[in-house]
Amino acid sequence: MVDFGYTLMCEQAGPTALVRDAAAAERTGFDFEVISDHYFPWLTEQGHAPYAWSVLGAVSQVTERVPLMTYVTCPTVRYHPAVIAQKAATVSLLSGGRFWLGLGAGENLNEHVVGRGWPSANVRHEMLSEAVDIIAALFTGEYVNYAGEHFRVDSAKLWDTPDAPPPIGIAVSGAQSAALAAENADFLVAVEPVGDLIDQFDRESGKPNAPKVGQLPISFDPDRDAAVTRAHEQFRWFGNGWKVNAELPGPAGFDGASQFVREEDVAESIPCGDDVDAVIEAVRPYAEAGFTHLAFVQIGGEHQDGFLDWSEKALLPALREEYGSR
Repeated sequence: MVDFGYTLMCEQAGPTALVRDAAAAERTGFDFEVISDHYFPWLTEQGHAPYAWSVLGAVSQVTERVPLMTYVTCPTVRYHPAVIAQKAATVSLLSGGRFWLGLGAGENLNEHVVGRGWPSANVRHEMLSEAVDIIAALFTGEYVNYAGEHFRVDSAKLWDTPDAPPPIGIAVSGAQSAALAAENADFLVAVEPVGDLIDQFDRESGKPNAPKVGQLPISFDPDRDAAVTRAHEQFRWFGNGWKVNAELPGPAGFDGASQFVREEDVAESIPCGDDVDAVIEAVRPYAEAGFTHLAFVQIGGEHQDGFLDWSEKALLPALREEYGSR
């Protein structure tokens, strides 16, 4: 069985629209909602990047049922982990305990803005491991002192903490990050349906029943040609792979890296149009790999209303008939 979620994609909509769409997605019947945490959009054509944590605070007040999750935030360069812990605890309180903290090693795209450079992947994973230790310690509500290779914390304490700490998830894209998640995370996050990573996480963590949260972009439109054109305009970067995406420094880099991607290439990897069966088949590799949660990204910030209406009437009923619901 799979829970189906809705993505608040900060790269393609402003804060007011995101809050409105979050409330509408809950009414539509989505099981959970995730939000990206970016300082830049992937491409200039997307055109937005509001502060995700302010949006989350507002979303916590216009929703009542759905779990909320960062997908994902980087607690190592642009943010210090002690600050992430405070933000996560606050959103958990505002949402009545509905918040899940999704963490990742980050992308140069967003982290370069503070002028600290961009570490190698090995160093980023070391930093992430230390950050999770700090965040988990602060969630206890006790004073925390920490002296690591990459971070220091001096007599920090969270004065407002939820009764139960937010579960912590870690994004994985390979064996190294899967091992890190197995050691440090309550759940796994991934954007590709790679079953080997889930098997590794289950085996090394000893938590085979832990949630596994994936994400799938789609471009709904009754006009399939329009859907393909929009997907190419705004999501042609998606096929670069995360080893490339993590390193590029700005939208111009993503534009250059994807300049030879054709519309037909995008249409082969992203469901476009209003064919429910195409989405059902795109979900299948995630379900077979063992994902328990899958969040959809509707491409195009101004195209959410039609997608939500279609989801309520056609997509979600078909998905639940095919894959069940948790």
